[in-house]
Amino acid sequence: MSEIILTTFDWVPEMPRGYVRDLRVRWALEEAALPYRVETTPFRDRSAAHFAKQPFGQAPWITDDGITIFESGAILLHLGAKSDALMPSDPSARSKATEWLFAALNSVEMASLPWALFKFTGDTSQTPGRELLENFLQSRLQHMDRILAECEWLAGPFSVADILMADVLRLVDRFDGLAEYPACRDYVTRATMRPGFAKAHADQMAHFAAADRKEGDG
Repeated sequence: MSEIILTTFDWVPEMPRGYVRDLRVRWALEEAALPYRVETTPFRDRSAAHFAKQPFGQAPWITDDGITIFESGAILLHLGAKSDALMPSDPSARSKATEWLFAALNSVEMASLPWALFKFTGDTSQTPGRELLENFLQSRLQHMDRILAECEWLAGPFSVADILMADVLRLVDRFDGLAEYPACRDYVTRATMRPGFAKAHADQMAHFAAADRKEGDG
């Protein structure tokens, strides 16, 4: 089996560490025990070569057998096709996992990310637009809490859908946004107790800590 190359930023500021989206990919690769190595692209000076791989100048992307794939959801679907540890073999469960993967991105993260960006900036102003974002997120969390109260994982066995959904909800939990949604919070706890997550998170934090040391030595 060929080695997958995961490309992420060489460095990021303190605030997003532990939440940069290469973590989703690292987590999937650890769960599936797929061989991979990490390469870097500059965070500060994003070149034409970077934009050729990721047209929005973001990270991560992977290279697998000469194929380059960007966007965390697309990467996880690609990896899911390579391992039953990431996607169920049963067609019905596989379809359900795919549905929930897209739901994590399109129904939950589209509500959670704008809310989280305000939290990251420390902006506590109350405006009609801000109230709208808050209500939008609460509506999504209410639905998710009912669903997660009835299941351990979204598609039966643990899958890429859970990697994405747990990571999306984990960012909300960072700012205590799951305080009134115990099933969501329990789900995040279950997911992040998995060895695959622990290894992925530790590796990402070590990666950026090493970048700090390199800058200090320079």
